[in-house]
Formats: sequence, structure tokens, C-alpha cells
Amino acid sequence: MIFKNNQKILPLPFKLIKMKLFKIITLAILLIGYDTFACTTAIISGKFTKDGRPLLWKHRDSDEINNKIMYFNDGKYAYIGLVDAKDVEGNAIWVGCNSAGFAIMNAASYNLKTDTFALKDLEGELMKQALMECANIDEFETFLKNHKKPMGVEANFGVIDAKGGAAYFETNNFDYVKIDVNDTRIAPMGYVIRTNYSFTGKPDEGYGYIRYIAAEDLLYYASSINDISPEYIIQNMSRSLKHGLTGVNLKEEYTNHPEEPKFVMFEDFIPQNSSAASVVIEGVKQGESPEFTTMWAVVGWPLTSVVMPVWVAGKTAPILLLADKNNKSPLCNKALELKNKCFPIYRGNGYRYLNINVLYNGEQTGIMQQLKPLEDTIFKKTKTKIEGWRKDGMNEKTIKDYYQELDKMVINEFQNLFNL
Repeated sequence: MIFKNNQKILPLPFKLIKMKLFKIITLAILLIGYDTFACTTAIISGKFTKDGRPLLWKHRDSDEINNKIMYFNDGKYAYIGLVDAKDVEGNAIWVGCNSAGFAIMNAASYNLKTDTFALKDLEGELMKQALMECANIDEFETFLKNHKKPMGVEANFGVIDAKGGAAYFETNNFDYVKIDVNDTRIAPMGYVIRTNYSFTGKPDEGYGYIRYIAAEDLLYYASSINDISPEYIIQNMSRSLKHGLTGVNLKEEYTNHPEEPKFVMFEDFIPQNSSAASVVIEGVKQGESPEFTTMWAVVGWPLTSVVMPVWVAGKTAPILLLADKNNKSPLCNKALELKNKCFPIYRGNGYRYLNINVLYNGEQTGIMQQLKPLEDTIFKKTKTKIEGWRKDGMNEKTIKDYYQELDKMVINEFQNLFNL
């Protein structure tokens, strides 16, 4: 159910919500113009995923395109999280999970605030504190109730826990509304999506209406064939090139000549020029150890990067995801270098125009075409590794050994494919 101050709020019927979204698309485009404040997120109940484990997804868009993964042991629970590269100490977490199996992320909302307080943009600090202190959704709700007000936030916080809990908290400076993803009256297909507006906020304001429709169509299809998984979300949603409003699929716009530029308008897709990372956190079934909570992290521009798994029990991450001597992730650096080939026009509005032939072409030499076999291998090897650990146990050494194997594999492939 949806709760506000412990009072039930009846949700809009599912079909009515979709009809309302389509009606306000045109108004949103006229008011917003260019969707610059972009994050696309979803939570899927474990009751509806392919293997029974809940999923939390954040496709991050940000002015901070350099991201890294950091491990922390400075609270009640150890935790890992996605951090801005320039944030040396890791004072703000943008998506992460802890040793209790509690995971959290956010999508900034722009239609919830009802006050004039200047305090804002503290979502990352709040999520870091929650990872330090909270073991489950109930504790997070108590955390929000007791947090010093005003909180300096305006966001859709998404959380899952090791008990199967899954919920969004549409939160402003003083209040929140809880949306229970396990309630089939709220999520009849087992998932809830949030972009950059809140369903309990001011109507027709905020951002991400077109991206919402794209994500809704993709998850609806996956749910109908029981195929919701980390692979599906990362490979079919984080990298979707189908426009939610026009239906244009850029994967069909390439030519057979990769050396000839084919520029396409790149606006309002789930991945955007401003995309900085995409992360899926796969929770555990009830009764499983929370140490198996897996962060599937695509660090860097998602269309030119690959997924790498991270576990809190490893007490670190693959070297490619950690800060180097310049405090930047090596994999993020490689992904951004490849991204530059996709957007070769720097003057004027050149950043809005994607050379699709660099990603896809008839000769199968596009970046996404070449990286897919590598990522498929990572998913397959990691799933096999996890199944073995569930039988034999996992520990810091076995995880670090696997990190080294993955680092070597990815480094070799980027060198062989792109000389990076």
C-alpha cells in the first residue's frame, strides 16, 4: 500500500496512470524542453523476478560523469557505493548496499517540495548515513521520521532489504510517502518505476515522463514473459535506444559503412549524453545470507562500458572500478574515451547528436556490438561463481581472487578491441 503519515492512500488505477502520463507528455516537453535532470530507476519485487530475488536499478545521469566504487567500514554496517570521482572521502553515496543486505538509491524529484528552505541536494549524504545505520526498510522509515528537519532532500528513495522488502519513499524536507512494491494493488506486474517526478507530488511538474514510458514498456514486456533479471535491465533498459514517445529505435538507424558518420538526435532516451553509470543491486531470497547481495555496476557511460560485480564481503571492488592515482575509475576513463567518439561535435549543441555508427553498424564493429560478448561472459561466469559460493561459502579471499580474474579479462579485451 501507499502510506503518508501512517494513513493509507488509494493509488490511481494502473491504466489511468498510463493514460495520464501520455496526456502530459506534450505539456512536459513544452515546459521542460530538454530533459537535463535525468535519472531512471525501478524496483522489482522478488515475487516477480526470474530467480525470486528483488532488484533495485538506478540509471544515473549527472553533471559528474566520472564515477567510482568505494568500500566503507565507518558505521554499524560495512557498505559499498557509487561515488563521484571528485568526492575523495566518499561523503555522498548515489546507490549502494550494506552488509545487512539493505540497499538504497534515489532519483531526484522536482515536484515534491512545498517549502522555501534553501537547504537542498543532500540526498547522497542521507543515503550514506542510511547505509551506515539501517538493516531493513522498517529501520529506514524510522530513520526518515527521526532525521533532523528540514532534511535537504527532494527525491524518490528506493530501498530493498534481505527480508524481501521493496519500497519507494517519495520524500521532501519534512515528509514522505511510502510505496510498497510488494503490494500488487500498487504494483500489479511486480515493479514500480520512478524518474524525476513523484506520483504524490504536484501534477504535471518534474522531469522524465518520456523516459518513464520507455522503461514501463520494457519492464511490462519482461514481466509478461518472466524475464526480469540484472542482465535484462542492464542490456535492454540501461542501453535502450528506443524513444518512449516517438517509438524511434536508433539501433535501426545505422548504416553499413562504419567509417561514414550517421548522426541522430539523442534526446529523452533512457541513456543520455549525461549518463554516468547504471547499477542493479540484486538482493537475496528470505533465509539467504545477505552477503550474497550483489551490486552489478556499469561505471562510466553505459553504452561504452561493461558490467562488473561487487560484494560488500570483498571489502573492496575490482581495481578497474576503484579510484586510481588521479582519483578516477580506470574503467570509467576507458568508457569516457570511447564515448567521445560517439559525440565528436563539441561546438554549439553538438552534444545532442550521436554518431550511431560508432555504436552499431552493418559490419558489426560498433562499440556495443563488440562489448556484448565480453559482458555476456562476465554475467555467465559470475552466476556460476555465485552458485558455487552458495554451496561452499564465500569469503574475502575468494571474492578478491575473482576480482583479479575479472580485471584481467576486461583490461585485455579493451586493449585488444580498442587499444585502450
